[in-house]
Amino acid sequence: MSRHDPEFIAQKIAYSESRVAKVVFPPTINHHSTLFGGTALAWMDEVSFVTATRFCRKRLVTVSTEKINFQTPIPSGTIVELVGKVTRVGNSSLTVTVTVFLESMYQDGSEAVINGQFNFVAVDDDGKPTPLFD
Repeated sequence: MSRHDPEFIAQKIAYSESRVAKVVFPPTINHHSTLFGGTALAWMDEVSFVTATRFCRKRLVTVSTEKINFQTPIPSGTIVELVGKVTRVGNSSLTVTVTVFLESMYQDGSEAVINGQFNFVAVDDDGKPTPLFD
């Protein structure tokens, strides 16, 4: 299968999807007893990096973030699940979309409460852009 084959890319995307669950404990909350936005962004950046790395297994740098949407406050004492998925593939760059889902500790179900896009570029040992796949 060629790296330009849509089936190859689809398999890489499926394999690289990453999920992390966390509990919102007091050290991560603000004076409103909700998750600090900066903490949420740091968690999202980490999940996006893992997803991007699993996708291409190259050295990557974050070049930008965009469209970070905080839709609902995340209260202390809840569970969040962060899901990263590759949503755009270029020659040396890719985009990972991370969605944060909120769930109660004591009820089934979840809702998407934050989403954002993280853009990466694969780089060689000299820090120059390099193709995602050889």
